[in-house]
Amino acid sequence: MDKRDLKVAVIDMNNGAPNQGMRGIKEILSRFKIENDINLSFDVFDLRQNGEIPDISYDAYISSGGPGSPIESKGEKWENDFFNLLDQIESFNASNDEQKKYAFLICHSFQLACRKYELGNVTERRSNAFGIFPITLTEDGEKDEIFSGITNPFFSVDSRDWQVIEPDFNAFDKKGAKLLAIEKERKHVDLERCMMSIRFTDEIIGTQFHPEADPVGMKMYLLQDEKKKAITDLHGEQKYLDMLNSLDDPARIVLTQSVILPNFLNKAIGNLQEA
Repeated sequence: MDKRDLKVAVIDMNNGAPNQGMRGIKEILSRFKIENDINLSFDVFDLRQNGEIPDISYDAYISSGGPGSPIESKGEKWENDFFNLLDQIESFNASNDEQKKYAFLICHSFQLACRKYELGNVTERRSNAFGIFPITLTEDGEKDEIFSGITNPFFSVDSRDWQVIEPDFNAFDKKGAKLLAIEKERKHVDLERCMMSIRFTDEIIGTQFHPEADPVGMKMYLLQDEKKKAITDLHGEQKYLDMLNSLDDPARIVLTQSVILPNFLNKAIGNLQEA
C-alpha cells in the first residue's frame, strides 16, 4: 500500500433528512486531498435509512450528526451495527501497535457513543440550541492535538435538541476517556454545562458541535424563515444579525472548519506513514 493513500468511511446518520453536514464533510475531505496531495478516497454509508455499515478495512471513519432522539434507537439493528463497528475499531487498535484506525463522531453519533460508554446523562434540552456559540476547552482539551491551532474559547455551529450532561468521571477513568470541551458558561442560567467534546480513546474522538459546518451551509440555514423566527424569538433580532455577520469572520467557524477535522485526518495519514 502506498503510504500516501487514505481510505475514509463516512457514515450518514441523517436518516434521509435534508442537511448541510454531509456536504461539509465531503468538502473537507476533497479539500484535504488536494491540499496534501494524497490519494484520499471516501465511501458514504447511509446507516439509519438504508442499514449500510462500513467494514473494518478503512483507515478513518467520520460519523455524522442527525435528527431525532439518541435514546429511542436503543436495541435497533442499525444502532447495534454502529456500536459493533466501534468495538471492532477498538479491538483492531488493541491488537495492532504499528497501525491504528481512527474515528470521529459528530453530534448524534457523539451522543450515541456517550450512551454506549455510559460517560454521562443523555437528556433532551429545554429548548433547541441552534446557532454559532463559543465553546470552552478544558485543560485536557488545550493539550489535545485535535484542537491544535484553535482559540480558547473557539466558535462553532451548534444544532441540537439533546445534550450530554453530568459526566461520570469514574466511567471516564475506567475507559481512559478525556473531557476536552464544555458549553460556554451562562452566569444567569442555572443549568449544567453540557459536554461538547470527548476523547473516548486515543483513536476515537467526538464532538457535540459541528466542526464540518461552513459559512455557505450556515447561511442557507439562517435565511430559512423558520430558523430566523426561532433565533429572533429566543435571542432577539440583533443576535440574529450578529450571527449572520459573523459567518465570514476568519476567527470563528471558518477557523473551526479549517482546523479540527483536518487535524483528525492529519493524525490518520501520519500514522499510516509511520506504519
